[in-house]
Amino acid sequence: MDFTLKIYKQLLSELQQLGYEFITFEAYCEGKRPAKFVIMRHDVDLRAGHSLATAQAEAALGLKASYFFRVVPQSNQPDKIMAMAALGHEIGYHYEDLSLFKGDMKAAVAHFEKQLAHFRQFYPVRTVCMHGSPASRYDNRDLWKQYNYRDFGVIGEPYFDVDFEDVFYLTDTGRCWDGYKYSVRDKVKSSFTQSYHSTTDIIRAAKAGTLPPRMMITTHPQRWTDNAAEWVLEWVMQNVKNVVKRWLMR
Repeated sequence: MDFTLKIYKQLLSELQQLGYEFITFEAYCEGKRPAKFVIMRHDVDLRAGHSLATAQAEAALGLKASYFFRVVPQSNQPDKIMAMAALGHEIGYHYEDLSLFKGDMKAAVAHFEKQLAHFRQFYPVRTVCMHGSPASRYDNRDLWKQYNYRDFGVIGEPYFDVDFEDVFYLTDTGRCWDGYKYSVRDKVKSSFTQSYHSTTDIIRAAKAGTLPPRMMITTHPQRWTDNAAEWVLEWVMQNVKNVVKRWLMR
């Protein structure tokens, strides 16, 4: 079974054994660029407890990752945020302000600044990442057509500050690793042609030496669990979401 903590730990261990260095997005923005690296990015959309489980698995291996939290209560849970920060992980803001305020730029940027201050109570947040908000007509990144996130002490946003011609991008959007047809906004422009469907496919490619040396891997931890009931529920819900997303894209 894919999308279990068991196979996630296997992926981490395999990449670690093959010489990949795990760096935070913050470190990448500061200029840290090892020969082989993984920026392990987690978008905490829902079920913050699942994110704590992946954070603990990473910490057990001595790895650091980047966790981006939304403002919704299913994500914005201070006790879990502080626990992850205590494990050495980076905390960032998973912003969706333009969608929340239906395109009102002034209200959106004021909310962005307020929420950034909120998350900075738990970690000195210096990076942000847009939430795709697939059901909204607004692209949250458009906020930066009028404002500059660097004016708020932010040094990086993945969709603007990662060279995806150099860094291979993998995301579990759609609950698979090749879910392009289900993704409304979680896409990047890149000349990489590799494509993998399952986590096992990625592990096999790593062992074969065909996996690119520099990567950003994005997960949504609510999908990753060893609990059978939660696993089935997420599988059902994601299949429904995928149908809706394909309809929206059409």
